[in-house]
Amino acid sequence: MGSEIRCVCFDWGGVILRICRSFEEGVARAGLDLRPGTDAPLLKQQRHELAHQYQIGNLSRDEFLLKVSRAMNGVYSPDEFERIHDAWLIEEYPGVDGLVQDLLRTPGIETAMLSNTNELHWNRQSAQPHAPQLPHFPTAGRLKHRHASHLLRLAKPDETIYRAFERETGFEPASILFFDDLADNVAAARACGWRSEQIDHTGDTAQQMRAHLARYGVLA
Repeated sequence: MGSEIRCVCFDWGGVILRICRSFEEGVARAGLDLRPGTDAPLLKQQRHELAHQYQIGNLSRDEFLLKVSRAMNGVYSPDEFERIHDAWLIEEYPGVDGLVQDLLRTPGIETAMLSNTNELHWNRQSAQPHAPQLPHFPTAGRLKHRHASHLLRLAKPDETIYRAFERETGFEPASILFFDDLADNVAAARACGWRSEQIDHTGDTAQQMRAHLARYGVLA
């Protein structure tokens, strides 16, 4: 089975990078107070929809920050929402960079990323990050094929983003091994014919992936 794998593809948040898992956590990491009304179901729904539109490239950075502030009745200003957004990315999981380096040295294997993300976050893996005063996360930048929802204008778990990835990279579905922390994204990848494994974002993600890679015969 291992001989069929040609591309090892990673999700970013929850697999390579530790991220906030709730708005409340993001607010706290930004050093702000959690203000009354932020947990109202309608406001949460509006916030999630605007985040999705930003994630698929339908909103610019400034449009997103202004619209999400207005949707929440100005409870947080656009500048405060940017602070929350910046605080969302926490740190790379230990051992993941070493794992990527091992894969880069493995003959016949190419590395890739398929992530639901956005412009502000994506820039923080580049060699010259948009905001150099913020933490930089270089492991993702080492991957050969890097594809994101805001660039493809599609998002997981929709089948179209997996097919777009195949077209962009030229890999056959069965030759791709994909790691994601969300069950829906893994199920969608498998439905497209990919090999896919769910990673527990609360655990040692590097060791989990090494175990899967050994089972598929990619790494010893």
